[in-house]
Amino acid sequence: EIRYVDWVVAGVMSMNIMFAALFGVGYVIVRYRKTGVLKRFKATPVRAVEFLTAQILSRLTLILVVNVAVFAASHSIIHFTMLGSYWTLFLILLVGAFCLISMSLIVASRTASEELAGGLLNLLSFPMMFLSGVWFSLDGSPIWIQRFAKLFPLTHMIDAARAVMTEGATLTEVAPQIGGLALLSLVFLAVGAVLF
Repeated sequence: EIRYVDWVVAGVMSMNIMFAALFGVGYVIVRYRKTGVLKRFKATPVRAVEFLTAQILSRLTLILVVNVAVFAASHSIIHFTMLGSYWTLFLILLVGAFCLISMSLIVASRTASEELAGGLLNLLSFPMMFLSGVWFSLDGSPIWIQRFAKLFPLTHMIDAARAVMTEGATLTEVAPQIGGLALLSLVFLAVGAVLF
């Protein structure tokens, strides 16, 4: 028997990563553009690819360190179910965070207003938060809603993390979700690079 806390922890952890990824990179780059930091970078030998890579890697490292610490602390207090491999779960969170950071680059690529960026990031995050299975299962919802939810990277991350944690799924069993996240990452990076 799976308690609700065992079921929901994967969603809460993934949602935390989503907000950190979207607002941590997208919003910061928009602020850099508004304050003229990006223009000053043009006068340095730093190329746009190097700047974006540094932003992605620094935010990715911070997100993973914080979430590993939160996971370990909450697991020691709540003792939620963890049947699968910790390394598989870490890989899912790594690829999922990278995908969400890549998504935030699309918003940051052209937006010059912090208010508009905040609105666009909320427009992306709130449908994911409610339709990706963070708080409740979509099994009883209409089939078109379930299919629409599969368009969100958060859905793939939560499904894979939940399968590892509550069902003991192996890396092979969650490979379709990880592959979907990787494919979405490439699409978001390509669009963001063209627009930036």
